[in-house]
Amino acid sequence: MRYLPQLLAWIVALAWIIQVLGAVRGLPKVPNLLLPAHDKNPDGDPLITVIVPARNEQADVGACLESLLAQDYANLRIIAVDDRSTDETGNVMDALANANSTRLRVVHVSELPDAWLGKTHAMAIAAQSAIAEDQPEFLLFTDADILFRRDAIRRALANAVDTHADHYVVAPTTVIRRWDEAALLSFFQIFGFWAARPWKVSDPKAMRDAIGIGAFNLLRTSAYLKIGGFEALRMEIVEDLGLARRIKQAGLAQRFAFGLDLVSVHWASGSDGIIGVMTKNIFAAVSFHISILLLACMWLGGFCVLPFFAVWLPHMAVPCGVTIASIFLTYYLLSSRSGLSPWNALLTPFAGILLIGAMLRSMVTTLLQGGVVWRGTFYPLAELRAHAVSIFPRAR
Repeated sequence: MRYLPQLLAWIVALAWIIQVLGAVRGLPKVPNLLLPAHDKNPDGDPLITVIVPARNEQADVGACLESLLAQDYANLRIIAVDDRSTDETGNVMDALANANSTRLRVVHVSELPDAWLGKTHAMAIAAQSAIAEDQPEFLLFTDADILFRRDAIRRALANAVDTHADHYVVAPTTVIRRWDEAALLSFFQIFGFWAARPWKVSDPKAMRDAIGIGAFNLLRTSAYLKIGGFEALRMEIVEDLGLARRIKQAGLAQRFAFGLDLVSVHWASGSDGIIGVMTKNIFAAVSFHISILLLACMWLGGFCVLPFFAVWLPHMAVPCGVTIASIFLTYYLLSSRSGLSPWNALLTPFAGILLIGAMLRSMVTTLLQGGVVWRGTFYPLAELRAHAVSIFPRAR
């Protein structure tokens, strides 16, 4: 028993080495849309409709829509959805639509039907309108606080066409305004590497490696219809991840790409704001399985936090040192693609503890409330669980 902690430390170190080696080999295979080869128009100039749902987003939605209207790809339409907003969101949308009537139209939602989340309902309504009126080949679902560089959609769509993608995701660049935001969000990306490897997203056999990001979920309309659209995800809190899992389950072609500053987002103000957002999302991301969330917390503690403290023990120094070096290398490998400093690795134990706290808070809050409160509406846990997409999708 005296050697058990050391043996476990070496197992953790070996797991990190395997993960890092996979990243070293795999990350260069993930397209970088900033390369000159991707600076072109998509073959056939397919029509794309961008869907932007928003509820009480008056501070951000105008800039988002203006960045979409400024895109250098001509065959593009935009549908903005005012989802029961009580602020000036609808008026901001209408003013931009009046000035850009050929490219932008607004849908106002005044009531939420039973057994629907507001966001999934808004996107389903917009997609239905787009398919009926525009008949686009592609649908792009994004959020109201996202900013797009002028060439973002053209570059992404060109690569999606070239790779015959049914679902195409571009990693957003995180806008950082405080050190604790950088610490938590850079660590969250490292944690995400273990949940889904970007270089395996295109592998139809790698069923667990499904990535969906609300900032940039591009789908062929045929793929959207094949998976049942957002009607099949009507009560999915983390609808972007649920969509990705259904894409993989359906055997459709999923692709992932990097593109620094092509798509940008400021998650929330400070670590407290980020944790507030995660309170709604994290328990839902594991389909409300208590055991899986607790195992994830234990994994975080053993793989990312404890090595930074145990490294000072003589018999643990070498394996924990290997683990820490692997963590630093992972941060370094991601830094050129994420724009976040690799020195954030120094804050790994701090960020890991915060993330464990956020996960437990998400679970406890959801269980105590008996559900989730999102944008002013309460959704019962039993109903959310009944409609959740399986965390272990199977190929059809």
